Amino acid sequence: MKMLALEFSSHQRSVAVSVNGSVRGSAMETATRTTHAFALIEQALQAARLEREEIECVAIGIGPGSYHGIRASIALAQGWQLALPVKLLGISSAECLAAEAQAKSIFGKVSVIIDAQRGEFCFARYEISAEVCRKTAALKLATLEEARAQAVDGAIVGPEANRWFPEGRILFPNAPVLAKLAETRTDFIEGEKLEPIYLRETNFVKAAPVRVLPEG
Repeated sequence: MKMLALEFSSHQRSVAVSVNGSVRGSAMETATRTTHAFALIEQALQAARLEREEIECVAIGIGPGSYHGIRASIALAQGWQLALPVKLLGISSAECLAAEAQAKSIFGKVSVIIDAQRGEFCFARYEISAEVCRKTAALKLATLEEARAQAVDGAIVGPEANRWFPEGRILFPNAPVLAKLAETRTDFIEGEKLEPIYLRETNFVKAAPVRVLPEG
């Protein structure tokens, strides 16, 4: 399958193109106000010597992570499916981080940590070997104290892991790893059903009705 993978959930945004599980082209850029997703896509396609029309599946890292980055990649995937007959896959960026740890031979007990703002973190645990990457604790919100208590043994990885854990290793979810994960998946989804992974409940306060003052 000819696959396009988009991983925009961190400030290190990346794109990859794979053919039958083999990554043929990739591009990466640190997110700025002038980041151009289509330029990254074209760079990866040119490296893979493929045209847009040849892509059969688009895989997206759906977070948790950067709200704007994830929304941008979902919008790109939705637009792609409207224009061309492609399949879509949404894959957890935490799962991608665990697979990245496995690719870098970080074995044993591994904690994945992603800043969720407001003093909270998206936290998951994995048991990783050269052959297996198994989730042992589901992704959840945790305070820094809770994360520290649970990550007492093994490696700690994430985009800013060493900011809170001196022993933490900086890893970013990246598109080449995402593409390889996507090759093993068949849970395709329609574009309108693609949703980011949000662990925090949405809370809002309904605005009070507008008061109309009597004339005069």
